Amino acid sequence: MNARKKKPISPMRVKISFVFFLGLEAALVSALVSPLPPLARAETGSLAALPPTMLWAWERPERLDYIDADRTGIAFLARTLYLRGDEVIVRPRLQLLDIPQRAALMAVVRIESDPRENPTLSRIQTERSVVAIAEMARLDNVRAVQIDFDAVRSERDFYRDLLGSLRQTLGRTTPISITALASWCIHDEWLDRLPIDEAVPMLFRMGVGHREVVNYLKTHMRFRAAACQDSIGISTDEPLPRLPPHQRTYVFNPKSWTPETVRGAMKESTR
Repeated sequence: MNARKKKPISPMRVKISFVFFLGLEAALVSALVSPLPPLARAETGSLAALPPTMLWAWERPERLDYIDADRTGIAFLARTLYLRGDEVIVRPRLQLLDIPQRAALMAVVRIESDPRENPTLSRIQTERSVVAIAEMARLDNVRAVQIDFDAVRSERDFYRDLLGSLRQTLGRTTPISITALASWCIHDEWLDRLPIDEAVPMLFRMGVGHREVVNYLKTHMRFRAAACQDSIGISTDEPLPRLPPHQRTYVFNPKSWTPETVRGAMKESTR
């Protein structure tokens, strides 16, 4: 898909866009990521075209205009989808993101199930979720999409159908990444049957499974699931003694990024 030419958006223009386009979610996300000149989409649609280090930029104001765009990309939270009953409630990104003009972007969509009103996981919900995710893939400079969904076992069929439909919608030109609980990468084979380009094992906030994952990495070179063997997800505040071989590192920071923490993330990602 060819990106449309757009003028870089000034900070003042960002504030104006926020006021007038609050109801237009795709336009809002595009306006909040500033500046965004057009960038040619990779012909092969390969994740290999992304930098080796991707910084997660979650829902807070982030200034990352100082990063080296050749070595570092940004996986920014673009939308959150709440599954409630038979509804899909879409919450757009509401925080500013200041980035270099040449930055490679990955649009992250977080999916959450409402515990107060369990989702029906219907076909309608699948279709609405796919539309909401696919819209983020059309933003300028976005080279891939990533879905962050801690699907429980009863939600796996829904998740598999969603990913299959999303792949049909996006074709092969837009890579699909998902985050994965580390336990999925050790015990479950269902990841390798998904129409995705990678699953990123989350090697932080692992809860009761922390010890098991650390022990597994002491004795195994790679995760069992093939989908989990190219990338890892780490956090600045939870260093691990051993990391599996990887080609790409996603780094989470519980606080706002600074030049110092970016340098630390770059050093850790190459360890």
